[in-house]
Amino acid sequence: MNFVQHINTILKASGKAAVIVPDNVLFEGGAGEIVRKKLLQTTDLHTILRLPTEIFYKPGVKANVLFFDKRPANAEMQTKEVWIYDFRTNIHFTLKQKPMTDSDLDDFVSCYHAENRHERTETYSDSNQEGRWRRFTVEEILKQDKTSLDIFWIKDKSLADLDSLPSPDELAEDIIENLQSALACFQELKKQLQ
Repeated sequence: MNFVQHINTILKASGKAAVIVPDNVLFEGGAGEIVRKKLLQTTDLHTILRLPTEIFYKPGVKANVLFFDKRPANAEMQTKEVWIYDFRTNIHFTLKQKPMTDSDLDDFVSCYHAENRHERTETYSDSNQEGRWRRFTVEEILKQDKTSLDIFWIKDKSLADLDSLPSPDELAEDIIENLQSALACFQELKKQLQ
């Protein structure tokens, strides 16, 4: 959270940023909610890319890329809508056997529409609920519990297929990693409070 705040603070009035953050930055309560609201207020937080797991050296890491443009000080909410690309659900890569390549991001790049972000088109619809590109208004986001940006809509097929669930050892390892990550966050918070 401090890292995102710092980047927002040092950006010039017309600066642009793309920041890789762990999942907890999107939903953490308390200070996390305050930082997200401030980010929505002072920047145009226009895009979130949900990255697949298993693309970093530490297994199970869940990360996202936040794309935002700094705006001059203004009482008006600067973010009007947030576009989310779910590149995580039902997508699997590994570092060695199936590494992610630049071409795997071609659909995101096309959807992102860097030439003119105001000409974006959702791939999600009532008739295509597997569409990975979806728009949310800032009003919808502000109604989320704790102003959560951890929004997903595609059904995880691995959870529906009971025969392909991870082994108990893998599940236990994931739980341990999540608990260790949470403990590290609490330890960092404790240091900041002292």
